[in-house]
Amino acid sequence: MQNQNKNKILDEEIKLNEELEEELEIKEENDFNKSELKIEQDESTDKNKEDDLSDRTKEDSNKGKNDDINEKIEYVKIQLLKIESQAKQALKYLESVHGLPGKTEFSQYEEKKADLAETKETEGQKIIEGVFNGEEMVGADGKRYSISSNYASKSKLVEGDVLKLIIDSDGTFVYKQIGPIERKRVFCALIQNKENNQYYAMEDGDRWKILKASVTYFKGEVGDEIIILIPKEHKSQWAAVENIVKKA
Repeated sequence: MQNQNKNKILDEEIKLNEELEEELEIKEENDFNKSELKIEQDESTDKNKEDDLSDRTKEDSNKGKNDDINEKIEYVKIQLLKIESQAKQALKYLESVHGLPGKTEFSQYEEKKADLAETKETEGQKIIEGVFNGEEMVGADGKRYSISSNYASKSKLVEGDVLKLIIDSDGTFVYKQIGPIERKRVFCALIQNKENNQYYAMEDGDRWKILKASVTYFKGEVGDEIIILIPKEHKSQWAAVENIVKKA
């Protein structure tokens, strides 16, 4: 009976030892797994740190590039503003110079260009619209078309007037005034540049070129009082002669 009890106790001890060993093995395995997990986490953390550092480096680099580009853009902008300011000052200077207009024929032409019809060809005729520049017509196609000075004088064309030119199949030019610019009258003195024989109308330091044909038509002489027509809203280089009052 005692032997049986001893054997039973011995069996229980063996079983207990086996359970303890099994628990130890599981614990060791868990500890090992935890250790491996920790190593992996540490490696992952280090990699994330490296990635974060790399990203920050790239961000800093991009920021540096963007700052550099922004500085260059700002520099160019400042230079352009300086050029714009200098151009405005130059234009103001031109306006103040004796006899020079504030707005040129080009600017007046550009203002009216959008309203000009495109060149048309019909029944052997070519129809072109343009702007009178004081001597010629500047067409919507950018070309210049000659105008008889006698016609310009008799029609009292003013710089900025919109014209229509019909070119017949035989080459004949026929002009029609289709958009007269708003005018104003100015009383001036008739003068002449002896070097180039150019006639001018002068008033209070301003002067305008006059077609010789206009002076001839009215039998004008230097010193006569001359009534001219000029654009109401624009300065111009040329003026149309409306009439001449002979000096006493």
